[in-house]
Amino acid sequence: MTSPQNRLDMSLRQDAMLRLPDAAGVQIVCRDGTVWITLDRDQRDIVLEAGERFSSTEHRPAVVTALAPSSISVCTATAPPRSLRERNRQRPSLVFEQVLA
Repeated sequence: MTSPQNRLDMSLRQDAMLRLPDAAGVQIVCRDGTVWITLDRDQRDIVLEAGERFSSTEHRPAVVTALAPSSISVCTATAPPRSLRERNRQRPSLVFEQVLA
């Protein structure tokens, strides 16, 4: 179960974008609408509709774009650390940037 401080609920207007500098250990849940997720250097198109979710274990930037007015939840989840040294450190809080279209 995710604690409230590790979860961000937000509404995105159509064409609004949310940039995640590191998508590893982050889960994106589409609560309403439709969002498109792109990961840096990943050729997949990831489209989520209401009730669907996506998470990644890869340390890559991601962009979430609202294809329609949408509501999403962004939660931190467990991800593999980048190095042995990071195993002994606590994962930083969720960092994101919202980019308005």
